[in-house]
Amino acid sequence: MNLTHQLHRAAARGQDRPAIAWGARLLHTQGQLAQRASALGAALRGRFALNPGDRVVLAMTNTPAFVECLYGCWHAGLAAVPINAKLHPLEMRAILEHSGARLCLATPELAAALSPQVAGLAGFDALVDLGPPEQPSADYRAMLATAPGEPAPRGDDDLAWLFYTSGTTGQAKGAMLTHRNLRAMTLSYFADVDSIAPDDGILHAAPMSHGSGLYILPHIAAGALQIVPESGGFDPDEIFTLLAAHRGVAMFAAPTMLTRLVEHGDRAAPIPGGLKTIVYGGGPMYVEDLKRAGQRLGNRLVQIYGQGESPMTITSLTRADHARRDHPRYEARLGSVGQAQSVVEVKLGGGGGAPPPPGEAGEILVRGNSVMPGYWRDPEATAKALRGGWLHTGDIGVFDQDGYLTLIDRSKDLIISGGANVYPREVEEVLLRHEGVLECAVIGRLHPDWGEEVVAFVVARPGQPLDPAALDAVCLKRMARFKRPRAYRIVDSLPKNSYGKVLKTKLREQIMTGDRRS
Repeated sequence: MNLTHQLHRAAARGQDRPAIAWGARLLHTQGQLAQRASALGAALRGRFALNPGDRVVLAMTNTPAFVECLYGCWHAGLAAVPINAKLHPLEMRAILEHSGARLCLATPELAAALSPQVAGLAGFDALVDLGPPEQPSADYRAMLATAPGEPAPRGDDDLAWLFYTSGTTGQAKGAMLTHRNLRAMTLSYFADVDSIAPDDGILHAAPMSHGSGLYILPHIAAGALQIVPESGGFDPDEIFTLLAAHRGVAMFAAPTMLTRLVEHGDRAAPIPGGLKTIVYGGGPMYVEDLKRAGQRLGNRLVQIYGQGESPMTITSLTRADHARRDHPRYEARLGSVGQAQSVVEVKLGGGGGAPPPPGEAGEILVRGNSVMPGYWRDPEATAKALRGGWLHTGDIGVFDQDGYLTLIDRSKDLIISGGANVYPREVEEVLLRHEGVLECAVIGRLHPDWGEEVVAFVVARPGQPLDPAALDAVCLKRMARFKRPRAYRIVDSLPKNSYGKVLKTKLREQIMTGDRRS
């Protein structure tokens, strides 16, 4: 069944109920949203001659149009490819090329950045600049004026969302999320995360191309309101204003966002009554920070652990778990990521094949209806990730006797900064483009606000002194700003083992020793 039926069901239950808000202002009702998505779907099929299964890239900062474009793609039987608005234009081009997308719908600033990148791109047909929310472009208005048609029939195993994540090499991989996967994620939200009433809403302060955008689906299914900040992002002052303007508001937040909300403003002032739930995830959240968050925000917190390959649906630490302060293992549970969600099985893989007993660590393995069928055009990576019928997450965890899972390590070198993944090899390859760099190694170090920050150890070529500002310029030219190192350490050599492999554990020890001394 096509996911867009959830939208039409919501419209049939309440045509005049609010659907989309731009800040505090209502833009569209449920009926209007369904009509606009249907018109866009008809335009994608007719004006652009796209066929079911074709891919459409959504290159957008947070905007109300994201919701109708997403459902417009599904109405036409197409696969949406939302991409991170913070990526470098060259990184966006790589996704356009790899996905084989024929069309890109973009907000103005990203349309301008992508225009030279799509010139001459094989198989690519059109880049549509949507214009600003208050004044859509002529092209977008023409699409919205198309006579609506019926939704294209889609099967459970048809591709709906191509979710680009990075592998251990830093190369972009497209996790194929089907209509079945996203429907399972939607149902799991209601079972394991939060309830949603038609009068509730979700505030999209985190990127709609990722976790916040995935949570569009359960709120559409419930006929609830989608609220997009006018800033298009996370601003604590604006968030508090919107929480006073709306009611029953949930939001998805990276740990750094949650911490900033807790620290923001007058701590003696009450939290605006409109806040219902903050679902946090995407990186480590420390127990002491969670205690402070509970004291400031009250019993409004839910944690989820997931990956793009099993979107938002591996484990959850419920509101009830956060509230049970009298439990003898309260702090241990607060430091965990909770229990397996309803639509998946979760176990640990041991070195000998048998799962380790409770209290012993192993790789986290997942299977269920939310788990992707594989990576787009990458059978080798698919076979590796899904061997034995289980998704191998690359994360290391430990279960307690009650089935609460605690993460104790992640994929070997992955850095999570502000909820965003940074893969060291990707940064290292960019740094090596500098003619003065002989060798380099990138690691993460703890940061009180971002969880981790990127640090680069660099060895200069003989006779070529290195300037950190020049290294920064190389990084900014080739990749997104959030991936660049925040500190450079120019060293004479890198520690290596007998096989010549860099020992990043030694570099981490140096960082920790230096941090303790400072």
